[in-house]
Amino acid sequence: MISDDSRPERIPPIGSCCSPTRPGHDRPTQPGADVRTRPPDPARHELEQATVSGRRFLMGDSTGAGNRGDGEVPVHEVWVDNFQIDATTVTNAAFARFVAQTGYRTEAETYGYSAVFHLAVAADPEDILGQPPEIPWWLGVRGADWTHPAGPRSTLEGVHDHPAVHVSWNDALAYCAWAGRRLPTEAEWECASRGGLPGRAFPWGDEWGDRYRCNTWQGVFPTLNTVDDGWLTTAPVREFAPNAFGVWQSVGNVWEWCSDWWDEHYYSYSPNRNPSGPPAGARRTMRGGSFLCHDSYCNRYRNSARASNTPDSSAANIGFRTVGIAQHGSNE
Repeated sequence: MISDDSRPERIPPIGSCCSPTRPGHDRPTQPGADVRTRPPDPARHELEQATVSGRRFLMGDSTGAGNRGDGEVPVHEVWVDNFQIDATTVTNAAFARFVAQTGYRTEAETYGYSAVFHLAVAADPEDILGQPPEIPWWLGVRGADWTHPAGPRSTLEGVHDHPAVHVSWNDALAYCAWAGRRLPTEAEWECASRGGLPGRAFPWGDEWGDRYRCNTWQGVFPTLNTVDDGWLTTAPVREFAPNAFGVWQSVGNVWEWCSDWWDEHYYSYSPNRNPSGPPAGARRTMRGGSFLCHDSYCNRYRNSARASNTPDSSAANIGFRTVGIAQHGSNE
């Protein structure tokens, strides 16, 4: 373990196979660049949109597969107004346009390190800054950031259509401000992921069938990934198939930031119309699981699965998608 005070001693977990929390930062920070909110501009944000009409749906885990402490119950009826959501997560190409126009530096770049999965590291030994004993498959890697997703010896070559990763909640918010967008609420995210299928575990239903449906772990976690689905880490955002709403890979691939503060008890008191999360907190909600999810350890690649992290945390399996600011009536 490297003990130099200028480096992180370890990267503590938030639980399970989720992404590590940046140590020593338990309060939200502000974006690292002065990016003011702009009117919506399709020329800035060119990702295809999926339109979700206003509707009621059952939010929460109806299958009994939820993880204790994640707050996936009670199942409750929620109404969400019409909204448009990115059909895919924000890609490296899209994030690069934002950075090119604003000069924005992500928090991983500012801090000088981020978390990389141990089988995917592209870095010299001296750039490995820590390995938490609770989740040893995560390494703190100096020089890991959105342009170097596996570490300083990696690039974006060949992955421009993959999700932008090593993006903190604050970074995602800065992108939204530039693009005239916002992050989805948990309720909007889950409604979009379900694709109109009530109570189902996955965007396509409850069964896997005879083919891979999303990018998760195959083999023995965390030491052997057989890569049967073709991907050790992230997959292109349009890999596999979209759900009935036209939303691609809402489960698996990368965790996606939502706008809500985190409270594992929120479902017991949340409003039943357009819930937007608790009024305050220390962590923000993430949805969808990632390429590290596996039934033996972290089965959070489900519509109702929830997790959280501090707003300045980043890792190789955290990305985001956005929602249009303009609403078009409740259609109720």
